[in-house]
Amino acid sequence: MREYTTTNTNPFVDLSHEVWGWEIPVYLFLGGLVAGMMVISGYFFLSGRWRNRDSSSYVLPALSLILLSAGMLALFLDLEHKLYVWRLYLTFEVTSPMSWGSWILLLVYPVLIASLLLALPAALRERSPSLAKLSDRIQTRPSAVRSIGALNIALGIMVGIYTGILLSALGARPLWSSALLGPLFLVSGVSTAAALVDLVAKDHSERDLVSRADIGFMITELLFIALFLIGLMNTSKVHQEAAGLLLGGPFTAVFWVLVVGLGLLVPIVIQTLTATHRIRHTVVAPVLVLVGGLVFRMVMVSAGQLTHWTAM
Repeated sequence: MREYTTTNTNPFVDLSHEVWGWEIPVYLFLGGLVAGMMVISGYFFLSGRWRNRDSSSYVLPALSLILLSAGMLALFLDLEHKLYVWRLYLTFEVTSPMSWGSWILLLVYPVLIASLLLALPAALRERSPSLAKLSDRIQTRPSAVRSIGALNIALGIMVGIYTGILLSALGARPLWSSALLGPLFLVSGVSTAAALVDLVAKDHSERDLVSRADIGFMITELLFIALFLIGLMNTSKVHQEAAGLLLGGPFTAVFWVLVVGLGLLVPIVIQTLTATHRIRHTVVAPVLVLVGGLVFRMVMVSAGQLTHWTAM
């Protein structure tokens, strides 16, 4: 049993205190959600589904801009020295995941704006004839459509992986010390994005497509979670103790009930029954996926900050 006495109350020094609050998991959730939406939007652009005016392609870019801005606001609120955030863009640190992420997020905005112009919503088309003409011009150029689609997929994958690498790069926390966090957060982001498209889709065939795809995403996410925990349990003692927070520790009930059970297993069953036409489509499954995705990030951030490299 390890015992120590300290009078230190600085959360940036004392490992018994958490540094990150609600802002970081919200940012990771919204960032992953937007990343998944970009991947799906890119597929819709490349496959030609955007030609259907009822396609979600006419909703996702604007929604992505709003959600990404909300996520960036949450990240900004977490910064200690908010007035100096501009200094982050005066340099590029090749070995810094945060530097990579900052510049990638900066590139996302113009791609989302280009996507918005390609699939201009009817409301904007009616209010701005000039934007409508620009949108028509882009639509008549297949190379431009393909480029916008490919950039959406590429940047979406980068942002989705980055949300996991942001944690795994912090080696001081054993729970996050896994190369699987990047792929895990990516597939989780795509899964939550598919759930959101399921909710907003007007076209029934498109809704069926993303709901079926989400079954595969959720199964893959379960596989990554299993491999993540197995990896922790088969390494050092501190990694095993970190995994213990989710396997019998204080986060066990929340993780296995809200994330794995209600956030993945129940939606898989519901979506499978829907896909096989045994039950009608319901919003229950996609809502559970979205809630589970948010809770997953809250658990990972909170539990990870309680782990360290000394015996617990």
